[in-house]
Amino acid sequence: MVKRLYILICMLLVFVGSNAQTANQLIREGNKLFSSKNYAQAEILYHKAIDKDGSNAIANYNLGRCLQAQKKNEEAKKLYDNATKLEKDPVRLSSSYNNLGTIFQDEQNYEKAIEAYKSALRSNPNHKNARYNLELCKRKLKQQQNQQSSDKNKSDKDKDKEKKKKQPQNQNQNKNNQKNNQKNKQPKDDQGMSKDNAEQLLNAVKQQEKETQERLSKVMRQPSDKKLDKNW
Repeated sequence: MVKRLYILICMLLVFVGSNAQTANQLIREGNKLFSSKNYAQAEILYHKAIDKDGSNAIANYNLGRCLQAQKKNEEAKKLYDNATKLEKDPVRLSSSYNNLGTIFQDEQNYEKAIEAYKSALRSNPNHKNARYNLELCKRKLKQQQNQQSSDKNKSDKDKDKEKKKKQPQNQNQNKNNQKNNQKNKQPKDDQGMSKDNAEQLLNAVKQQEKETQERLSKVMRQPSDKKLDKNW
């Protein structure tokens, strides 16, 4: 009885080992196809590896990477998320968070991307790609917020202009006389702005141009593309 139980346990261990080995073999074959940019075939092999061993974090990560290469970002996010839950190795875990962050960044969801990069760095503080991507994403978030603020100000000004246009005109029969009298006191509004107002506007335009050039110069000095991690 003990001998039969021992044999059964050995067979079970061999089966489990064989199953894991087959999944790893499929992953290696998939990696070769991925390297040659044969993403569709690589995707099939990674799926097969997951069918063999659903808890294989590398298979989930590599499939996510393969899907991302094919612009299937929604599916890729799910696979990266799976990998973050299954992976125990801190370096590979960091890669899963980093690549998940790049998808959020592509979607211009910079806040989620930043959180993903921070998670990557918590797992592996030496992760250069994640650190680079984090700083890049922070700049992009700031630019996005500045643009949104600028758009809101413009929208508010446009609304004010429309409101003024809709105000009832003065129907006073003597308005022409009043305008003529006003000519002698100050320049007409519809003939142009005052000298002080013109100078203020010119200075504001110059300052805005200066700030824009400084921002462009800063961006030109720094790389602007995110960095993905390799397959495992």
